[in-house]
Amino acid sequence: MKIIGLTGGVGSGKTQILEYLNDKYGATICQADKVAKHLQKKGTECYDQIVAYFGEDILDEKKELDREKIADIVFTDKAKLEALNAIVHPAVKEEIKKKIRHEERKNTNLFILESALLIEDHYEEVYDELWYVYVKTEVRKNRLFYSRGYKESKIDDIMASQLTKEQFMKECDRVIDNNGVFAETMIQIDQIVKNL
Repeated sequence: MKIIGLTGGVGSGKTQILEYLNDKYGATICQADKVAKHLQKKGTECYDQIVAYFGEDILDEKKELDREKIADIVFTDKAKLEALNAIVHPAVKEEIKKKIRHEERKNTNLFILESALLIEDHYEEVYDELWYVYVKTEVRKNRLFYSRGYKESKIDDIMASQLTKEQFMKECDRVIDNNGVFAETMIQIDQIVKNL
């Protein structure tokens, strides 16, 4: 089984690429964010630790974590972001390793692990190759503004907390340029998969 890490900044179009890899190549998709959300539901160990650290102000009316409130806190306070990551990331990595073992037993050919933080969280021990989805900053800002309705200040905060293009490029094995129309991206992906 080939394990591919797929990374890139917010708004680079990773989700569309994952859907394509799943539809065309039957790749098993694992998104670290979804794993993290699942591990932070009420009653879990991560949930208890997050509430203990941040207090109950971060809960919604159903007593679940309010992700918006947490994001507003951590994207402007590096120490709090690091504290949150120290709680969540080890649990997420363990869960992902479990999923990989499960897929290996099923004889899966291609396993794609997607996260914006694969480099920072040292997932090189998990994947065989790292692919970087590159999109110019202005294009990403437009996508986030129009598709997710993010305010400019929120976009800037999130982007400032992520790696630069140069840092991504230095760590990655392959680059997918997703600036143009998606048909061009599909041609690149097909070529990469053929070369695997």
